[in-house]
Amino acid sequence: MKDIYVRTKQIAQYVATTGATVRTAANVFGLSKSTVHYDLSKRLPYIDASLYLRVKNIMEKNFFEKNIRGGLATKRRYNNKKS
Repeated sequence: MKDIYVRTKQIAQYVATTGATVRTAANVFGLSKSTVHYDLSKRLPYIDASLYLRVKNIMEKNFFEKNIRGGLATKRRYNNKKS
């Protein structure tokens, strides 16, 4: 069980320092998005409350920006097709 706590703290520190999305963190650590999200939202508050608050703010920011990122990706895709 200790491995889960270590993993959760490592993922949280990565997200806190880089501002990475759940998807990016999942790719870096070789885990599923569901596992990363569960670790950060359910396990982290019991492990490190102050780190959880930092990560929560980053996750909320990323959540509200995801539609903007999707629109920009679509714009890039269509601009590349024109060239």
